Amino acid sequence: QVQLVESGGGLVQAGGSLRLSCAASGRTFSRYAMGWFRQAPGKEREFVAAITWSGSRSYYADSVKGRFTISRDNAKNTVYLQTNSLKPEDTAVYYCAAAGTSANVVITTPRLYDYWGQGTQVTVSS
Repeated sequence: QVQLVESGGGLVQAGGSLRLSCAASGRTFSRYAMGWFRQAPGKEREFVAAITWSGSRSYYADSVKGRFTISRDNAKNTVYLQTNSLKPEDTAVYYCAAAGTSANVVITTPRLYDYWGQGTQVTVSS
């Protein structure tokens, strides 16, 4: 069982930055692939970024590539999403998720994730 708690969201002007954090409970955090997703009002949840167990590889949605960076600290059971050059279209609730896997892979499909956090709101004003 893994519990995930996101933090770091807020209101920021376009061009600004936020660092989102996701703290995980459980002793096997280092064996979970992690991901960030977001959901804007009236839209489906969409993939943002994912990272492997070890943090050696990551993958991004085209819409955030070059602006967002996912990272993890397995000693602290925490995954991060650094968001830079924010745009109004980045406004959404951001969720982190954990997927138990048997290999060191990135996972981009929401249905393959086993655990989800409650989300943190990011609002970007123009």
